[in-house]
Amino acid sequence: MKLHTINTGNFKLDGGAMFGVVPKSIWNKTNPADENNLCNWAMRCLLIEDENRLMLIDNGLGNKQDAKFLSHYFLNGNDTLENSLKQLGYGKDDITDMFLTHLHFDHCGGSIKYNEDKTKFQTTFKNATYWSNSEHWEWATKPNPREKPSFLKENILPIQESGQLKFIDGENTRQFGEAISVTYMHGHTDAMMLPHINYKGNTIVFMADLIPSTGHIPLAYVMGYDTRPLMTLTEKEKFLNTAADHNYILFLEHDSVNECCTVQRTEKGIRLKDTFTLKEFFGE
Repeated sequence: MKLHTINTGNFKLDGGAMFGVVPKSIWNKTNPADENNLCNWAMRCLLIEDENRLMLIDNGLGNKQDAKFLSHYFLNGNDTLENSLKQLGYGKDDITDMFLTHLHFDHCGGSIKYNEDKTKFQTTFKNATYWSNSEHWEWATKPNPREKPSFLKENILPIQESGQLKFIDGENTRQFGEAISVTYMHGHTDAMMLPHINYKGNTIVFMADLIPSTGHIPLAYVMGYDTRPLMTLTEKEKFLNTAADHNYILFLEHDSVNECCTVQRTEKGIRLKDTFTLKEFFGE
């Protein structure tokens, strides 16, 4: 097995929305905002080579949305999904498994693209199985008013129409071999999936939106986007205690500075320990 970081570019979101009830005077120290109160965030994905499978976890925002939509998010940086794959010698047609932690647009927008004459949508990864779960799929395709702007039909429905969609059921799934398992979280959105990867004697957890950045490690730092913030608190506390005890490597999807981190117990609770990239940690 080999792991590769896939950078798809950065976007900006309101700092207050990203940190909920935490005052700007506090969160601005770790995630400085611009003059419009916007903070810069990564859309970092993970590629897993495992024998004859090539699995991509999440795929960023994509490039099919119109200029009005994109104007709200201030895309920046030189990275794209296609270029990041190309640097590793791969293309989109090489992906065999497209794992979607959840179906918010900044995690699954790259799933679907326009055809050549821009008359209809089609799957970006034509040879891949797209993995979601039945509970989250139901939640996303019949969205509540609060989350509806994040669940874009053009990102979701064409996956099912393509016949490439499959559902994961249960946390101890072995659909991806013995090295990958899944934990479900329900605070941010219903049935978000966090992949756990056993790699070279370490457990790497793809954090999705449970802990978007190192700035979100303290328990009270919960996004305003979360549908059940008190549940997020409970889920974070349980997960972070386990992560500290077992020295998990947290792969951060949205931290524009830090790719991975570990956490530790302190007198103030679980806090950041070390930050690093996968290449630095594993010497690859």
